[in-house]
Amino acid sequence: MINETMMKQMPHLMQQAGQLASKPASNGAMMAAGGLALGRGLLGRAVLPNPLALLALGAVGGIAAGFLLFKYQKEITEGLGKLGGMGKDFALNRKENLNDLMAEAEEKLSGVQPPAAATGDAERT
Repeated sequence: MINETMMKQMPHLMQQAGQLASKPASNGAMMAAGGLALGRGLLGRAVLPNPLALLALGAVGGIAAGFLLFKYQKEITEGLGKLGGMGKDFALNRKENLNDLMAEAEEKLSGVQPPAAATGDAERT
């Protein structure tokens, strides 16, 4: 049952719901829910119960993916080459940093002080 206090609070609740719907995260959630409902309605009734339709849909998707891979083969190879080079640079940089840290730790253990310019003591005097 709806009583008077609920009716008095209704405009305030509707305003809060409107503000919530204006946020990007809630818009994305509503779009995802709508897409899920639409997908279940269309795919659930037509494709999933019929194995031949599911096979045909998979074949069409595979042909489309193969065509796009063939069409953009050069761009994909160049991108993967750049990505591999970036990975090598990252690994070498990490290795160099690790070697520097190990050298500092060995110097501290052996009691040798690092040069004053490296520690910043020369800048203070």
